Amino acid sequence: MISQAKKEKGERHMKRLISFTAVILFFFFLTSIQLEAASKQEEKVTDAINVLDEIMAIPEEGIPPSLLHNAKGIAIIPRVIKAGFIVGGRHGKGILVVHTTEGQWSNPAFISFTGGSIGWQIGAQSADIILVFKTKRSVDNLMKGKFTLGADASIAAGPVGRQVEAGTDIKLKAEIVSYSRSRGLFAGLSVEGSSLQIDDEANWAFYNKGGITTRDILENKNIQVPSIVKKLKEVLSKYSSQDVK
Repeated sequence: MISQAKKEKGERHMKRLISFTAVILFFFFLTSIQLEAASKQEEKVTDAINVLDEIMAIPEEGIPPSLLHNAKGIAIIPRVIKAGFIVGGRHGKGILVVHTTEGQWSNPAFISFTGGSIGWQIGAQSADIILVFKTKRSVDNLMKGKFTLGADASIAAGPVGRQVEAGTDIKLKAEIVSYSRSRGLFAGLSVEGSSLQIDDEANWAFYNKGGITTRDILENKNIQVPSIVKKLKEVLSKYSSQDVK
């Protein structure tokens, strides 16, 4: 017959084993969530690359390379979703990349986009939106947190076509110029009143570093980056080159 002491010892051992197993399962569950979140952000970067590739593939309808060459930053928000009919709402997540002081493109920081739907084509359910930041002030304002287009920086619909001289267009006195592609059509679009906000959680997941700041990301501080970042920078360098024809 098992003594009471041995029985209690066995129960304590079983409780420790159960607790240890629970900790291990929780660790794997948490790791799985982190990997899934990082994977979603990598997919978002890939989407941004594809949007830029597809838009710039048509010389008559692309963003002027001179505009990209002189840009302080660029935000790409793929598949912004429209809710409601004609007047409703829109929301999407994308990336912000800036030109560093060395003239190189930075690592991507993740952002969210929210605004009204006026200006969309009737029937359009989603659109790819690109914002080109022409001033350092506009980029700095966004890095502070939430940012309203038209209030925190002036914005206008951007010109299209590689032959356009971006510097001579009167609309380009705006600090930010915007573009939208929906239902196969690409054009400048006013998104005044929409807001941008830094997505800290997405940044932490993508760089696997909780608490990493937007400034550290955009200043290319000594942080490990996924391989997709290299491809993003190559694509941006390609389309912002003055040699683009």
